[in-house]
Amino acid sequence: MIRGTFVALIDEVLDGLGDPGLEQIAAMLGTGRDKAREVIEAASGVVVGGLADNAEHPEGAEALRGALDEHADADPFNSDVASLTRDGLGILTHVLGGQGVEEAAWGVARLAGVDAGPVMKLLPLIAPMVMSLLAEHAARDRLDAAEVAARLERERAALPRDLDEVLIAVFDGPVWQQAHGAQNPDW
Repeated sequence: MIRGTFVALIDEVLDGLGDPGLEQIAAMLGTGRDKAREVIEAASGVVVGGLADNAEHPEGAEALRGALDEHADADPFNSDVASLTRDGLGILTHVLGGQGVEEAAWGVARLAGVDAGPVMKLLPLIAPMVMSLLAEHAARDRLDAAEVAARLERERAALPRDLDEVLIAVFDGPVWQQAHGAQNPDW
């Protein structure tokens, strides 16, 4: 789906997965393809929202830009599940905080009407995909930290409104505030 004048990272995740990846995720979730697509979109949106939240401050944007260089040559769409999960958990911990990952999984599950357990397994798979695609854009378009932050803000603004509740719960909820206060986590 085209949103505005750019192809959203969420759409690129779906394109990268293709039909075989979508089928595998549907099986993992115990759902059909349409529901799996909905869950992937919501999970990707949470990661995009988290990255945008971290990049709101110059220090966070600089740290994120540096982290993107580490993902520039990654191909998470063809990686083994174990390394993808390990990388994804690291990304999610930075982006959402430790308990934020669980809160995000519950929020995505509630939003999509699926069980939270499989969503907890899906989030670490989706995070490196989003990060890799963003790294690809940053390298290709030679984006500096401020431009990456602006791109993410544009992505966040294009997210579906019903995902706002999940993002608010994760980023403005008591767990996030207690863990991070007014500061964003360092990469």
